[in-house]
Amino acid sequence: MSPTATLSLDHFLEGGFDLRRQLADHLALELQELERRLPLATESLAAAHPGAFDPHKAEAFYETAVGTGHLLELAAWHLSSADYIADTLRLQAQFARGQVLDFGGGIGTHALAAAALPDVEAVWFVDLNPENRRFVEARAKRFGLQQKLRCFRDLEAPELPSQFDTIVCLDVLEHLKDPSAQLEQFAARMSPEATALLNWYFFKGFAGEYPFHFDDPQLVERFFRTLQGRFLEVFHPFLITTRAYRLL
Repeated sequence: MSPTATLSLDHFLEGGFDLRRQLADHLALELQELERRLPLATESLAAAHPGAFDPHKAEAFYETAVGTGHLLELAAWHLSSADYIADTLRLQAQFARGQVLDFGGGIGTHALAAAALPDVEAVWFVDLNPENRRFVEARAKRFGLQQKLRCFRDLEAPELPSQFDTIVCLDVLEHLKDPSAQLEQFAARMSPEATALLNWYFFKGFAGEYPFHFDDPQLVERFFRTLQGRFLEVFHPFLITTRAYRLL
């Protein structure tokens, strides 16, 4: 079966592109043990957070401390919210073309789906967590997409193109100490007709259930001023938090 067929929306809705089996194999777990851990993943990852900590150390924390716990937490979210994420995949299919950047791509759902699209030339997956990168590389190989999908730690890698035709950044901006600067970096790397698919959630939760999120009011205001000053929103019909943007 071709990657395009294997990575269809129907196959995602059936099991997240065979996510359970692939994650169990990657973590050397029996499926039964994986199923036991998945419902506990979000709480376990939150418990690993050190509490109030220096925002300038956040990058190192995500790179070295969260480990495979992030894989489990993301897998639980993608499997339990499949209908919602399917709409983000539909949105991506509407806009993705050419050179695609998946920034902070986690377990690779969107990167894999993008790599299977005929209008996409290459997908550049960027994620701080080495466990995430290893898992996505293994998934790409399973689907025969290793020549089209490549993984990197950050945007400074010299192999990356200078400009992208599509940028996908989902559930990432709220984790950054300076999301406005990240928007500026995206703008500098977008081709003239590029589209950026973005969402954010600057909220720690009503009961502190999202300790990884930044929510400082000044940070949020700077973010929206940058967003409104640099990008034009493009309408799409899906009732999801993700928005589509082009450069002003």
